[in-house]
Amino acid sequence: MDIKNCLQSDTNTILSLYESARQLQIAKKMVVWPPFSAASIEKEIDEKRQWKLSNEQQIVCNWAITFQDPEIWETRDKDDAIYIHRICTHPLFRGNRYIDTIVTWAKQYATTLNKQYVRLDTLGNNTNLIKHYTSADFQFLGMFELTNTQTLPKHYQDEPNCCLFEINLWQ
Repeated sequence: MDIKNCLQSDTNTILSLYESARQLQIAKKMVVWPPFSAASIEKEIDEKRQWKLSNEQQIVCNWAITFQDPEIWETRDKDDAIYIHRICTHPLFRGNRYIDTIVTWAKQYATTLNKQYVRLDTLGNNTNLIKHYTSADFQFLGMFELTNTQTLPKHYQDEPNCCLFEINLWQ
């Protein structure tokens, strides 16, 4: 397994993974991601914020990161974290706990950037994802109602109840 930044040539694969994730979210009656544009993915790739876990030539999992997330993390956002978003796994590779690989990578990456936290969020009261993330070393901070969602993707506007998770690397 290999973790690298995504390339522009990965855009269609990423969009396909997102669509597979959307279909799973629909089937499980979860909060559903909106469709993301190729342009937004390509911008994240240019900014080196799209990552992939590959098995030879196959992307088995991908995610995006950001270094600021004030609309979600509000006063906790102090330029001291990396924020993981939109983790999605290829349908043929689900169930392999790639979250553990992502967490190991994220801890190392955050440390090289002198960041104290690795953070992520999920919408709604998704007890399965809460268990999944806490089993991967994240501390569940609770569910918070988001109040500043105008610039966030539509699913944040539709479901303002947000579960916050973090790993404190300096403890």
